[in-house]
This record gives sequence, C-alpha cells and structure tokens, in this order.
Amino acid sequence: MIPEIKKILYATDLSENARYAFGYAASLANRYGAGITFLHVLEDVSTYADSMVINIVGEEKWGELRKNNEQDVLETIKGRLEKFCEDVSDNLPACPFITDEIIVKTGNPVEEILNQAKRSDCDMVVMGARGLGPLADKLMGSISKRVLRRCKKPVLIVRLP
Repeated sequence: MIPEIKKILYATDLSENARYAFGYAASLANRYGAGITFLHVLEDVSTYADSMVINIVGEEKWGELRKNNEQDVLETIKGRLEKFCEDVSDNLPACPFITDEIIVKTGNPVEEILNQAKRSDCDMVVMGARGLGPLADKLMGSISKRVLRRCKKPVLIVRLP
C-alpha cells in the first residue's frame, strides 16, 4: 500500500533550520497536492519564573499583563508566519502549496505538536532538528527527538546541511 499524503503538519520554531525544513514540507505538499498546517508553539513561562514575577508585581497584575501581552505576541507571530508563507510562495512560483491553517499556541511544544497532529488528522509531520551544544553534529534537538518517539504519524526531521 502506498500512503496518501493530503495533510502535512509543519512545526516551526522560526529558526533557520525550521525555514530549511519548510522547503521539504512545501516540496512534499506540491508533489502530493497536500495542504500544510503551520504550527508554532511558545513555551510556557516556567513555574519558578512565574513565582518570581508574582513576588515583584503581584499575582493580579501579573495575570493581567500576561493575558494582554500573550495575545499580542500570538498575533505578531501569526503575522510573521503569514508573511513567511507569502514570501515563499512569491519566491518559489514553481512549487505552489496550500496553506490549510496557521496556528500559534502557548504550552509544551512536544505535547502541542502531538495534539495538533492528532486533531488535524495529518498524514505526516515535518520539522527541523536543532542540535545544540558540543554534540550538535551527533544529536538532534530534544523536542524533535521526543516528537519522533511519541508521534503515531510519520515524522520527517530535517537538519541543516
């Protein structure tokens, strides 16, 4: 049986590596006539950092600041992703792709990627690998590694050449 690829989840952290990985997502989408769902996840502030800020500004004020600023940040990133889609479409007219959805969330990146893959019933996940530190050439990023291990769908992890 040859699998049909109609929906691709492209998870991005907006890094150079993620931009490079997008080329593979666009190429696959073009080849199979698939749509691409873009997903960017902002990591939640750690509990420790949260409690330190609460001690300084107070819980009520911190909740208010966080709520107001979080929405602004999510809208800004969504705008950047929309611009990115337009730029890629303009620069690669020979490789058209369909943008199904652009999603920006706050939370644990691994959990949000896995949840979105399930929710959107995608056929595969495409993402970049960010190996950090002295073993960067030997290891892939911890988020991509955890998604690869836990995802029920095929995962394509792309490293910078």
